[in-house]
Amino acid sequence: MATRSELREKVMTILYQIELYKKNKIDYNVDDVIRENVEIENEFVKEMVFGVITHIEEIDEIANTNLKDWRIDRIDSMGRAILRMGIFELKYMDTPDLVVINEAVELAKKYSIDDVRKMINAVLDKIVNE
Repeated sequence: MATRSELREKVMTILYQIELYKKNKIDYNVDDVIRENVEIENEFVKEMVFGVITHIEEIDEIANTNLKDWRIDRIDSMGRAILRMGIFELKYMDTPDLVVINEAVELAKKYSIDDVRKMINAVLDKIVNE
């Protein structure tokens, strides 16, 4: 059984792939993209992926409001996926705030540059402390 951390990594990968498909105008089916990345059907993964996709405008607006002199579309694709997941999880799921922030920062350490990791940390912190 995959851990939540491993599942978040899968969600990040799925969101990253979907963004690439969109950017390159490639047709895709969200369920198929999920199936390509997750062996066993998983509710957490589906809830996160569909949640981020459904609420993306609102999530990006929250991100942009909390990014200092910066916009979410300037962050690298992986960093963007991580930030969107974190914001979605804080706003729509009952995961403890600290867990959401720690998981996002760990993913960013692994997949993004240090500046992006710091931005993600700062934005999620601000949202929690609002």
